[in-house]
Amino acid sequence: MPVKALRIRVVGLVQGVGFRPYIHRLAVRHRLRGYVLNLGGSEVEIHVEGEQERVKSFLHDLPRMKPPPAIIEDISIHEVEPNGFPRFEIMRSQRRVTRRSAIPPDIGICEYCLREILDPNNRRYRYPWNSCAWCGPRYSMMYTLPYDRDNTSMRDFPLCDDCLREYRDLEDERRYHAQGISCPVCGPRTFLLDSRGAPLHVDDPIREAARLLSEGRILAIKGLGGYHIAGLASDDEVVRRIRRIKDRPTQPLAVMARDCDVVSQISYATLEDCELLQSPQRPILLIPMRRDSIVSGEVTGGLYWIGVMLPYTGLHALILREIPDGVLIMTSGNRHGFPMCRTLECILDQVGGDIDYVLEHNRIIVHRVDDSVVRRTRGRPVLLRRSRGYAPYWITAPIELPEAIALGAELQTAGGVSFEDKIVLTQYIGDLDNPAQLSELQGEVKWFVKHYNLNPELIVVDKHPAYSNRIIAPQLAEEYGSEIVEVQHHCAHVFSLIAERRLSPDAQYPAVTVDGAGYGDDGKVWGGEALIASPRGCERVAHIQYFPLPGGDAATKEPLRTLIGILSLGLEEDETIRLLKRLSWIPLKMSEGKARLVYKVAGRSPLTSSAGRLADALSALLGVSFKRTYEGEPAIALESRLLLNRITPSRRPPGEDSLNPYRLVEYVIERFKGGGFRDGLEAAADVLYWVGYSLAEKALQEVRAPLLFSGGAAVNEYIAMGVEDAARSFGVEVVFHRQLPPGDGGIAAGQLILAAISHSR
Repeated sequence: MPVKALRIRVVGLVQGVGFRPYIHRLAVRHRLRGYVLNLGGSEVEIHVEGEQERVKSFLHDLPRMKPPPAIIEDISIHEVEPNGFPRFEIMRSQRRVTRRSAIPPDIGICEYCLREILDPNNRRYRYPWNSCAWCGPRYSMMYTLPYDRDNTSMRDFPLCDDCLREYRDLEDERRYHAQGISCPVCGPRTFLLDSRGAPLHVDDPIREAARLLSEGRILAIKGLGGYHIAGLASDDEVVRRIRRIKDRPTQPLAVMARDCDVVSQISYATLEDCELLQSPQRPILLIPMRRDSIVSGEVTGGLYWIGVMLPYTGLHALILREIPDGVLIMTSGNRHGFPMCRTLECILDQVGGDIDYVLEHNRIIVHRVDDSVVRRTRGRPVLLRRSRGYAPYWITAPIELPEAIALGAELQTAGGVSFEDKIVLTQYIGDLDNPAQLSELQGEVKWFVKHYNLNPELIVVDKHPAYSNRIIAPQLAEEYGSEIVEVQHHCAHVFSLIAERRLSPDAQYPAVTVDGAGYGDDGKVWGGEALIASPRGCERVAHIQYFPLPGGDAATKEPLRTLIGILSLGLEEDETIRLLKRLSWIPLKMSEGKARLVYKVAGRSPLTSSAGRLADALSALLGVSFKRTYEGEPAIALESRLLLNRITPSRRPPGEDSLNPYRLVEYVIERFKGGGFRDGLEAAADVLYWVGYSLAEKALQEVRAPLLFSGGAAVNEYIAMGVEDAARSFGVEVVFHRQLPPGDGGIAAGQLILAAISHSR
């Protein structure tokens, strides 16, 4: 029989997921010869040769029988001359790049590895760092590409004889050539320290840590991509103490539950929720909290949702099995405003004087990777934070892109790079007003540039002149010889959706963007916009009418200021003061003197069209929230209160004043004064609904096509309901985010698409 030889290159998520061992087994099964190896762009190269029918059968099976975590995006096949290989083997990885491929994210522990650590007869019994080809750390421990053990922090742990035997066993589906495997003999060690970092000599550090947690002690726990601060979720005093450590008086704290049975005891989780919680990504999922939950009400800060995740390492699973009620607070290990710690020195410096113990291990965390966060809006899962489990997996854009760097926004942000038709966003970085996070953003995008072998033509930034990332843009531009390109904030939101949903950028789309703040083309603060997206960028066709933010940034932290600013559009100073007195907000929440000063300042304050700030004002008006201690707090608290009270908007079509902030606030005041708190809540729900409906209607009157919906406030249930109803009345669908956050954590993708379009003109 004639011999046929093929060189195959596979692109996708094909390194770090057991793909080479799978190819080896498949080739042996089909009695083919050749090799498989990793290349430096995260792609895999395969050479097979043998009888023509066997090669054909191999190609047929290749995508059908792949390992569970693997994603094949493209396969290129070239016929080559046979080399006369005597057998098939996995060859040593090479650094050459033929085609770039995806970098593997961290993967939650699989059911098989979990079963092994719970089996007293297994040699990995109670070993917390068990992993295989299908699960475990990836990006968080990678120094460089390709994904080989020597290029990760597992290089500090040479394989013992037993692990080496598994590693070389072709028939061991989960451990043959799995780079991250280890066992109690050769793997990372776990130990318990006191709050000063001194080791404590105990027989079983994990069991002892669980005992201490059960007694009400607070521990810092080193996990996959950083440290958590952990404590009993059912103990009010423990929760209060963690809040003091974190300086988070009201912001919700995430919890980790033993399993979905425990999740169902603390929340109204659905089967779909449990499937998402058990997925390889293992995100934090916001679920309505049960009123009879064992979890302290202090955990949620009084909100409707509780953020829950399941154990994603063996360490977490073993700890939770020892906790009687099966649930712990598991919040990021850092001081408020700082990045999550990934070294012992950091955690001791930031919280060592406040916690009781540290559960430590000796594997280096190379990349900080926070927990990802998901919520549901209109029944759809939406990413609020894209990090562990999701990043840095790429998205495929609808157009060819220049090699470029995008630096994202200012708050809750991520950066990214582009090349070919791919966009790779960093993991969640956070707020850039902290120099440590700005430095981390710079380091992460430079890591991508180096390891994807890029020569960036463009450095893309937001138009806002005061964003912190503009400090590093000139440095990067000088280092790489790049041009700096500015992109408007809300247009970037829209084009991030175009990028992730692979929509044609040559078409026109109506769009609605709603958020807290973005620098507008006219120099004002935008945030409630109806836009038309086209190859020319974005045209603004309508917006929430401008209202003042008395004191600028001070109004974002004190929503009563924003309310006074809106009232100043229709009431005289004395009328405003009398109203606030009738509501009791003077002198309860603000002195009369200060309120009068705020009113006077309103006339010379920045103007905004922000849906987020309008929601803040409604939150203050109804007495829901008077202070912002975390991003979006007043608006989030208002939505939560509406959901807790099962408020539904009237869904009446909005009137002509539906984008007039004074008229909207006036409507709520009349309902609030006339009927009480619940009537006020119903009126607020109407207002949010009308804002979404009216902005969508204005956009669809210009272009009737699928409506794009983005921005940080696009997760708001009531605004989204209005947008959906308006789109339905025009007979079109609403396009929501699926892969990227609608907020500033996904904006870098839109920046890269817009920069590509403008650069090609």
